[in-house]
Amino acid sequence: MRAVIFQEGWVTTGEVHDPEPGHRQLLVEVRAAGLNGADIAQARGGYAPPPGAPATGGLEMAGEVVAAGSGCQRFSTGDRVMAVVQGGGQAEFCVVDEPLAMPVPESMGWESAGGLPEVFATAHDALFTQAGLAMGERVCIHGAAGGVGVAAVQLAAAAGAQVTATVRNPDSRGAVAELGAHAIDPVDFVDAGPFDVILELVGAPNWPANLEALATEGRIVVIGVGAGSEVTLNLALLMVKRIRMFASTLRPRPLEQRAAVARLVERHVLPLVESDQVRVPVARTFPLSEAPAAYEYFAVPGKLGKAVLIT
Repeated sequence: MRAVIFQEGWVTTGEVHDPEPGHRQLLVEVRAAGLNGADIAQARGGYAPPPGAPATGGLEMAGEVVAAGSGCQRFSTGDRVMAVVQGGGQAEFCVVDEPLAMPVPESMGWESAGGLPEVFATAHDALFTQAGLAMGERVCIHGAAGGVGVAAVQLAAAAGAQVTATVRNPDSRGAVAELGAHAIDPVDFVDAGPFDVILELVGAPNWPANLEALATEGRIVVIGVGAGSEVTLNLALLMVKRIRMFASTLRPRPLEQRAAVARLVERHVLPLVESDQVRVPVARTFPLSEAPAAYEYFAVPGKLGKAVLIT
């Protein structure tokens, strides 16, 4: 089968061995697979896959089950599924641990399904499981025009939070505002506070202002450091404000924890998809054969929505 391959910092496609499902695993014929920041980092050699994970690209995918290994109980041949995987999603076929698979809503097309799992799972876990965002609270989402940011804005708005979104590109602020946020220039976020929760998707440039913008007993979740990871913290301010900090990645977690995240997405996010309260904005699609062009497009800042590979 054909799959996205990383070679010394370059992205290409090539032939690899067809995967075979093991115990409690599904073999899925991939229809669509989204691109994410972790893919870019891995392509550049800065984010190695966890031990035992496929070295080929792709952390999210959607497609049809074509075979099920022993012990599978929920899904069978012909079912439409999507999942966050540890690698190998950007290929013609992908093996998925059945506990990670989620059903694709009947109303959802392949492009949207392929771009949903990773960003919505990451956003939901960070906002609600980690930070405990509640109805009526004030949340600031940095880097809100990216895939996770767009998901987070919609989920926070659907939960009844007051959402402020920092968006560097002024041309994208209107579209982000339509998703349920007050979209602002990043330089203005401290004056827009204080916030009960800050979702940090950018990294170092927002520090130490993040601490200033947090309310007393505020929480901050760091899930992106693309603009830099080294910061200086005022520990006394942390103490005075009783601030709680979280930092998280999804990919390296044990299967049981990733399956628990999938169940929460299935329970809380998919009904919002089915009722059209949240959506997956797709900026552009590419055929799998044009994966290098898709990666180049994704790496350029300023766009709104997902880049998705179609097989």
